[in-house]
Parts: sequence; structure tokens; C-alpha cells
Amino acid sequence: MKCLKNVKTGNIIRVDEKQAYQMAGSQWMYVPKSEWRGVKEPETVVTHDMGGPVETKVEKKSKKVSK
Repeated sequence: MKCLKNVKTGNIIRVDEKQAYQMAGSQWMYVPKSEWRGVKEPETVVTHDMGGPVETKVEKKSKKVSK
């Protein structure tokens, strides 16, 4: 699997190696997997306060257990 980024839109996709080889060129370029992971947006919850809407971020807890 390879990660490709659209130069014009900035969209990052993950495809198999054969498809990536065919797509890579002037419009698509290879990017590291870490950049693909960073694209995912955190969950947001919108709550209403007396003054108006307030946006708060909800962070997911890690599944790893520390000892």
C-alpha cells in the first residue's frame, strides 16, 4: 500500500502499489504514511451556551494500558 497526495486539491488517498505506480505523475505524488494518518480530523461536539454555540473537541483515549 502506498499513500498519494493530489497536488491540486491536497486530498490524500491510500492505494495498492500497482495502482499507485499508474497514478503517480504530475497530479499525484507520493507522501509518507504519517502524513496520511495526520489528515484524520478529531471528533468535535457542538454544545450551546447561553451566549451562542461553543465548539469543544473530544479526544479519544489511547487503547494502550500503562503499567
